[in-house]
Amino acid sequence: MTALNRREFLGATTAAAATLAAGLHASGADEPARDRPPVKLALMGVNSRGKQLLPDFLSFPEVEIAYICDPDDDTIPSTLKIVEDKGQPTPKVERDFRKALEDPSVTALVCAAPDHWHALATILACQAGKDVYVEKPCCHNPIEGRRMVEAARHHNRIVQVGSQRRSGADMQALVNEVQSGRLGKVNFARCWIAGPRPSIGRQEVVSPPSNLDFNLWAGPGPSDGYKSNLVHYHWHWRWDFGTGECGNNGIHYLDVARWALGAETPESVVCGGGKYFYDDDQETPDTQLATFDFRDFAIQWEHRTWSSRGIDGEGGGVEFYGSEANLISNGRGWKIVTGTGAKEKVVDSHDGSELVRAHMRNFLDCLASREKPNADIEINHKSTMLCHLANIAWRTQSVLKFDGQKEAILDNPAATALLGRNYRKGFELPKIG
Repeated sequence: MTALNRREFLGATTAAAATLAAGLHASGADEPARDRPPVKLALMGVNSRGKQLLPDFLSFPEVEIAYICDPDDDTIPSTLKIVEDKGQPTPKVERDFRKALEDPSVTALVCAAPDHWHALATILACQAGKDVYVEKPCCHNPIEGRRMVEAARHHNRIVQVGSQRRSGADMQALVNEVQSGRLGKVNFARCWIAGPRPSIGRQEVVSPPSNLDFNLWAGPGPSDGYKSNLVHYHWHWRWDFGTGECGNNGIHYLDVARWALGAETPESVVCGGGKYFYDDDQETPDTQLATFDFRDFAIQWEHRTWSSRGIDGEGGGVEFYGSEANLISNGRGWKIVTGTGAKEKVVDSHDGSELVRAHMRNFLDCLASREKPNADIEINHKSTMLCHLANIAWRTQSVLKFDGQKEAILDNPAATALLGRNYRKGFELPKIG
């Protein structure tokens, strides 16, 4: 596709998306299509993100929450109350989501469990004939991401990843602006997040509380190291279970950068930084700077989880640097800026748009149409690959040379070993086919 045709195509599709969004808003975005069958969801993981997603899914009349699944019994009462307050039937409760997959009436699995469960849960759901809405980052390591793509394709399943900016009219317009040539030649995009997080302290390994099935919570990861500062949130900062701040928040902004620049996979990756600020059980860096070199441009990621000062007035965001202008977004809306200092001028802007329910609407529509969703698993696998490569480069303190076609790190055995993980018996990744 030529550059001109690509711009015309993007302009047309963005206009069509805006028209569709306006139509949905005018008629009621939450209304199901006529004659659409009920969508029965099994929700996995309700301590944090799952509980956040629940009210939005319940806003769609065709959605019924059939199962609530969580290995921590203490998360269940408040979750059931959300459903009951919406006037819906009380869902069945299971600690193990795999029991819900055995129910032929379940349409789809919503996986909001920690990162280390995303791939296995998605693949098992696909094998059970269920579609999947899985939270970001889509996987714990690159091999898992590719296996998820294979499972979705082999079983003809819809797999939407929770990178909701893919469904936002503001981000769709951002992509059009970057690719239109209005910014001039764009050779660099910077992504970042800053904001102080508390120390997680140091804790001894103890027996898990009786309300928690820690063996099930740990799943593919090790089950012999329960600490009170691991469950439920701080697993993000432990390599056995999480992907650090880059996987936690970086995926959002790196996905937008890759999308807007039309990037596939980097040719090389370097990463610096360290665990400078906290003296605690956190393993992932509190300061990280990664650079992804593509053939014609570079993308950079930066985070500081101990500092509140971001870049260009935003605590988190993505900025595209062009020869004629810059485009800055905090992930909700954007502005185009020319000049610097006293001569800086905002020449255009776009307000933020609704993201989460738009993304869910896209998922529900694709369940009926069987078309690939906006954040299809293969799209998000490629974006999540940037997070993984940054972490691998940091953990090995090496420059990564990457073969995007083979999804292989070249001539670096230590880094190659981190493309996958070891699995506990009973929680191995199943073969596809």
